[in-house]
Amino acid sequence: MNTRLNAVKLGLAGGILWGLTLFIMTWVSMFTGYAMFWLAQWMDVYPGFDLTMVGSFIGLGYGFVDGFIGLFLIGWIY
Repeated sequence: MNTRLNAVKLGLAGGILWGLTLFIMTWVSMFTGYAMFWLAQWMDVYPGFDLTMVGSFIGLGYGFVDGFIGLFLIGWIY
């Protein structure tokens, strides 16, 4: 049985999860105002990310790249 951690798969899982989290929370915040302060902190980190439809897709891209790189490195180091 292969028990090695696959860094690429871990990175993909993290990228998809973080990207979708930013995307969904942006849409929720646009319509309800929920988590607006939390998202405002991420708007300072990711240039171009804001509470608009276009901004939600920018957040999806940034989130995917950020999540992928972060968890890929953790998996690779492990």
